[in-house]
Parts: sequence; structure tokens; C-alpha cells
Amino acid sequence: MFCNQCRTELQPDNVCPKCGTPVGRPTQPLAVSSQGRLERHLRTLGILWIVVGALFLIPSFALLMMASVAHVVIPGTEEVARVLGPPLLSIIAAMLFLLAAGQICVGWGLMQRQRWARIAAVILGILSLFHPPVGTALGIYTLWVLLANNAGTEYEQLARASS
Repeated sequence: MFCNQCRTELQPDNVCPKCGTPVGRPTQPLAVSSQGRLERHLRTLGILWIVVGALFLIPSFALLMMASVAHVVIPGTEEVARVLGPPLLSIIAAMLFLLAAGQICVGWGLMQRQRWARIAAVILGILSLFHPPVGTALGIYTLWVLLANNAGTEYEQLARASS
């Protein structure tokens, strides 16, 4: 015989040795979560992707500002740097901006349960594994949430339900 409250094996007396619940008294059934594992983590994952995307916007804008004043900061003797510096900084800033926009879109898509967002998040999760420590943690969490057993089927059901 087991305790209805904590599932500990009962001794011959009338009280549970672990939680102290009397054996003869009926207890409320254990609460069972109606949400699946994926549904519980999907909103958190979406918010994290939006936050990381917003953080990527900071260096993007900083590099754009540096590109606009680079020709003033670089000494006149460095002609190659004066010519190539601003466009190179602008290209790097644009790449960071596109990455940030993608991360924000994926976060929004996960929160809205868009069909395309799961695959895009898995791809970004794999790529973010190479950006320690925050990117690696987010990549692991993304893959843990979205690639678990039956996660694809459960996500598809959530996407159909939200459409």
C-alpha cells in the first residue's frame, strides 16, 4: 500500500512515515498537468530568442556608428584602411543585424506557434552552439525542447490549433 499524497510505501500504522498524512482520510488527487512538455517550454524559448536577438542589435548599431566615423579616426597615412574600413564595418554590422532580425522573428514565430518557426529555431540553435556561453546554453535548450520525443508531432498539433 502507498500513500496517496507522496507515494511512499506505508508501514502497518495509520500515518505515512514521510509526509504524516493519515491513511484512513481521503486526500485530493495529485494534480496532473494538462500541458505537454513542449507547450510548457515554448513561450520561454520564444522570449529567450527575442532577447538574444535584441542583444545582437547592440553591436550591429555600434558597428554602423563606427563605420560612419571610421574615415575620421583612421590616420591619413593608412589609405587602404581608410578606404576599406567603413565598408567592411558596414558589412559586418549588416550581417549582425540580419542575424538579430532572424532571431527575433524565430522567437516571435515560436510564441505564435508558426509552422516554419520550429525548423528555423533548430537551425539557429545548432548555429548558436558555437557562441559560448549564452549561445551554447540557448542552443542546448532549443534542441532539448524542440527535438525531444514526439516534439515534432506535438508542435504540429499546436500549430494547427493556433491557426
